[in-house]
Amino acid sequence: MNLENLVHLLAQTHQSLHQRASRAVDFALVVRNWLFGYYIVESEQQGEDRAQYGQRLLDGLSRQLRAAGIPGCSVSNLKNFRRFYEAYPQIRQTLSGELMSAAVSPLSIGQQLAGATGLELLAEQFRVSWSHYQVLMGLKDAEERRFYEIESVSNGWNVRELERQIASALYERLALSRDRDAVRRLSAEGQVLKTPCDAVKDPYVLEFLGLEERPAYSESELEAAIIDKLEHFLLELGKGFLFEARQKRFSFEEDHFYVDLVFYNRLLRCYVLLDLKLDKLTHQDLGQMQMYVNFFDRHVKTESENPTIGIVLCKRKKDALIELTLPKNANIFASQYQLYLPSKEELRQQLEDATFPLADNGLES
Repeated sequence: MNLENLVHLLAQTHQSLHQRASRAVDFALVVRNWLFGYYIVESEQQGEDRAQYGQRLLDGLSRQLRAAGIPGCSVSNLKNFRRFYEAYPQIRQTLSGELMSAAVSPLSIGQQLAGATGLELLAEQFRVSWSHYQVLMGLKDAEERRFYEIESVSNGWNVRELERQIASALYERLALSRDRDAVRRLSAEGQVLKTPCDAVKDPYVLEFLGLEERPAYSESELEAAIIDKLEHFLLELGKGFLFEARQKRFSFEEDHFYVDLVFYNRLLRCYVLLDLKLDKLTHQDLGQMQMYVNFFDRHVKTESENPTIGIVLCKRKKDALIELTLPKNANIFASQYQLYLPSKEELRQQLEDATFPLADNGLES
């Protein structure tokens, strides 16, 4: 082995073990902070006036822990640790009954959790970094918080991407196209692609394009902006999408046609065609997409692949027109796009109206 190869081997070894060590340190930090929160909550519950006792407790803890040389223990951080435990109290219930028995003192529980067996149990519960959990703690809804945690793990989101997905209301947008049971599955499993409907969002949020809201854009300008930020657009599309072509041409009977954007979804094993429309959706737009889908199904896809999906991305649409134009089993969808981050409050209201109409009518408790 020459010197150059040896240097390369040592560098690879260092990088691999350094990354593993960094992950181990971050995991230990997550466990420590959850345990700190657990101890603080247990101590506060023993105080007569929780508010006053809790503040005195945190002030005293912060002073003495910092004096002992333990980093990251300011009063604000201790409050975060408490919030962390309060956001994930179910972890205590999911651990073994013997380890978290009510008959065992908090001190004894903590000592057991800090041991090898306890750490193994906690390793199954904490799957993202402390920075991720600091973002997730800002979500009040436990199901929404669980969804984003699962998606962070399965998609390898860094903190910045997690923040962007939360700001774009991914959970609400996916939930809007699902029934009540499917919404519950979102929080338990994350986004799972089994049918064409699972791959479609409404609306698509394209704020990352950096385009201002104005009526003068052409479809080619919007398309060019998407291609320029293709990596971001693929993240917005969701799981399993691969880019294949722009302005894909196909011909028959001496006429030429162009599909704006062609993707392939490796999870659904099918082509996904996107057509961009700057204004209101028309029945002609849907008919055109039907022709594109038919061509790909008959002349492009193989027998082992699933039917092609068509998505018309438009500024405005009317659901009644879509229902009247398309057959029920069509693999064609129309979704709106917007160039700004949505209002989560508006989406949540739409979700409640669409998913829980019976409760609003007093027919279901």
